[in-house]
Amino acid sequence: MRIATRRASFAALLTTTALIASPAFAQSAADEVDPNEIVVTAQKRAESLQNVPISIQAIGTAKLEQLNISNFSGYAQQLPSVTFQGTGTPGVNVIYMRGVASGGDGNHSGSLPSVGVYLDEQPVTTIGGNLDVHVYDIARIESLSGPQGTLYGASSQAGTIRIITNKPDTTGFYGGADAEVNTVAHGDVGGKFEFFANAPLSENAALRVVGFYKRDAGFIDNVPGTRAFLPQPGGIVINNAAFVKEDYNPTETYGGRAALGIELDDNWTVTPAVMYQNTKSKGMYAFDPSVGDLEVQHFFPEYRDDKFVQAALTIEGKIGNWDLTYAGAYLDRKTFSSSDYTDYAEAYDALYADYGGNAGYFYFSDSLGNTINPSQNVIGSDHFKKVSQELRIASPSENRLRLVAGLFWQRQSNEIYQDYKVANLDPALSVNGSPGTLWLTKQDRVDRDYAAFGELSYDLTDKLTATAGVRAFKYDNTLIGFFGFGRNPADNYSATPYNPAGSSRTGVAGCFTTTGSRLRPLAGTAGVTLFPAAVDGSPCTNLGVWNGSGVDPVQAKGDGFTWRGNLTYKPNSDLMVYATASKGFRPGGINRRADVPAYDPDFLYNYELGWKATLAPGLRLNGAVYQQNWKKFQFSFLGANSFTEIHNGPDARIRGIDVDMAYNRGPLSLQVAAAYTDAKMTKNLCERDDPTYTCTGPDNAISSPAGTRLPITPKFKISGTARYTAELGGTTKAYGQLNAAHQGSAPSEVRAGPAATIGELPAFSTVNLAFGVDWEKLNIELFASNVFDERGQISRFLQCGQCGQRPYVVPIQPRTIGLRVGYDF
Repeated sequence: MRIATRRASFAALLTTTALIASPAFAQSAADEVDPNEIVVTAQKRAESLQNVPISIQAIGTAKLEQLNISNFSGYAQQLPSVTFQGTGTPGVNVIYMRGVASGGDGNHSGSLPSVGVYLDEQPVTTIGGNLDVHVYDIARIESLSGPQGTLYGASSQAGTIRIITNKPDTTGFYGGADAEVNTVAHGDVGGKFEFFANAPLSENAALRVVGFYKRDAGFIDNVPGTRAFLPQPGGIVINNAAFVKEDYNPTETYGGRAALGIELDDNWTVTPAVMYQNTKSKGMYAFDPSVGDLEVQHFFPEYRDDKFVQAALTIEGKIGNWDLTYAGAYLDRKTFSSSDYTDYAEAYDALYADYGGNAGYFYFSDSLGNTINPSQNVIGSDHFKKVSQELRIASPSENRLRLVAGLFWQRQSNEIYQDYKVANLDPALSVNGSPGTLWLTKQDRVDRDYAAFGELSYDLTDKLTATAGVRAFKYDNTLIGFFGFGRNPADNYSATPYNPAGSSRTGVAGCFTTTGSRLRPLAGTAGVTLFPAAVDGSPCTNLGVWNGSGVDPVQAKGDGFTWRGNLTYKPNSDLMVYATASKGFRPGGINRRADVPAYDPDFLYNYELGWKATLAPGLRLNGAVYQQNWKKFQFSFLGANSFTEIHNGPDARIRGIDVDMAYNRGPLSLQVAAAYTDAKMTKNLCERDDPTYTCTGPDNAISSPAGTRLPITPKFKISGTARYTAELGGTTKAYGQLNAAHQGSAPSEVRAGPAATIGELPAFSTVNLAFGVDWEKLNIELFASNVFDERGQISRFLQCGQCGQRPYVVPIQPRTIGLRVGYDF
């Protein structure tokens, strides 16, 4: 994406004007708009950023282009309140804001996200990883810190990120195309090509289309290695010769977006839009420090395909002088992946070495009784479908008493599939009906949300405004299906070994029979028959509730209220101060294991003082200080047999400050954003659930004492950009840009023991440089990112609960040098 100053300014101007003039597309009165003003819609109205009493950062079109931001990790680096955790592969990151992080999230059967993501007016938040929308021809990205529960709902407990696209424009035909080639240190060659075009179809209609292709270069090497499994000598030794490859983690992303804008009359507009994106990632985005820098030793194919299509419809109009908005969308997202799970076999082979390792303890064998290679290849997929609808109404913004109110409904489903394959595994020991499958997960999850919301603002004086908001919510979430091992069908399911884990309880053993009883107590009984599976492709159902004649999903439901109160004082046009108290929530849910109880909702209470000040022409300083109290926070971890468990932990207290300063005057522009976050538990985290948090009783102990820091979020994070533009005569300009970012260290896990095993996330800094020339229609730029080739660590993780011998590190991209060319038409 080029740094096209003329086009970026023009697009930003059109976007700002369109928002102010809504519902019309754009106006030509450019001289009426302050070029330094940023207009946002965080409160469901078009308002100047400096008039919104929320801690909000907005990265506009020009800044997105100048920083060459094209994906989530790019803009997250520039948002100090935002952190994330994951394996590094695009689309699997879990987003956190303001330190509201317990780590271990992202399991498809686990907690809902605490940060909401919106594409225009429609939510695109999904479990198991954010939707990594390609950033191009974007009007702005808004980051709203703190609970946004009244206007944005359950998945905005800690904050909301909104990606706002540029809209169709009837004023004229124009467009642009951008090309880039780059090379990554220790890695391969990448690049991208992007274009957009805006075409008026009539005086009242316009079409805007976007297309893109991007190749991210690989920089992780899969190097030669072996694994040896007991018994030794004479055991099994495997090698990865078939999968050795340099730079084996490239990613290709391609897709497009189209929006049609139709003015029905002076008051009503209709904007249907569709976006398609396909991301194909290979290899792994993490490395194993015990093997080498940017190196792993893996033994199976690794890849992830992630594609989605979203169709959206926005209708805006007026009833009298009130604004009415309808926003509906359908999102269909499919992922398919293959990953190496050899670490699991290695870890358990060592854990049970006294019993002969996997071969002696877990009965891994083929149909002839021969010992086999116990390593595993995990094949998985998720199929998300999300339907959302919102209808809201807003009174005139110039009134002394103002109201925004609406109704919201959302249904998200996920078809979950994970197949842990072991080559040549005896069919009698495999999951029933799936030869070679050690463990199978086949589940259907549905999450439903219903809400009515409203915010009422009243100008007590011409300088003082009070706002009160409330959201009444109801959630109804269900989960049904199968998870676990098979059961040897011989002798009416009583033959041993039961399965390669020797487990008599997990998997088919827990399935419902035709009598409504679980299989295990009936094993060996003549004529015992499993009840037909509720989810196709599974042998039976062990995750559900018997209703007397069949199996219903396990259900978690509840209702309640979130609220927000705000007092805003604006003594003059250049200064605003505000005080806010707000509440966010996240629904409770279901643990698949019968011996682990359901987890309850958690709630976040936020108390905030903020200011927005224009100190001089072109100089802005915004900030907020806050305290958040997080009640019985949800946290996930890999428990026994590497099985994900979700629990409610103790309370936590988070204190912090956000600051955002920008200067834009003449040839020089400066911007600095920083956040300080002090997040810690106020009570003990126990090894086992203990409502007293004293961690006493059988098999209980303090896992992390009161005062322990919450994971993932550094105490300090800052980013800054300096840009200087020089006039070369006529329309020609040259510029230089320096962008730098730093973040402090952070724990990797909420539990002290695993955190020590996985290791701390160390502090790191990055520097990015760009130099370019702008002509009237052409731009050429040379850039370098991560100039000093810092090995910054985004995340650290283990492949399984017992895999402490191999903690993986997810690094930032190594030094990248490239050339960008852009052309306007």
